[in-house]
Amino acid sequence: MSFFESEVVRSEIAEISNLQEQIYQSVFKFPTMGKKEKITHVNLLRRLLDKQQILYTRLCLSDDPEAIQMKNRIIESAKLMGLPSNVDIKILFSNMSRLIETMRKQIDKADADL
Repeated sequence: MSFFESEVVRSEIAEISNLQEQIYQSVFKFPTMGKKEKITHVNLLRRLLDKQQILYTRLCLSDDPEAIQMKNRIIESAKLMGLPSNVDIKILFSNMSRLIETMRKQIDKADADL
């Protein structure tokens, strides 16, 4: 069975796609959202990042040619967006995780300042 024929992988990809759609629908509304909506949005970002990390790890562990090709496309896309070629994608995930945590703290701080 190829990597992408796996029911687990297909389910994960479908969930990633669903999360991305939910996030994209509300990303431009973020500045005007209330605290509860912002927390929900940040939680969606966290779930999406976690799912993407798991999928990327699976891609790295697979010897399926299509999985290797997808992993290479992800790396190339990251480079096109400015990630230096000597930086591991896992560092990008780590930085994104810290950014999401900072967003969450800022939401909590803004609420405490009111």
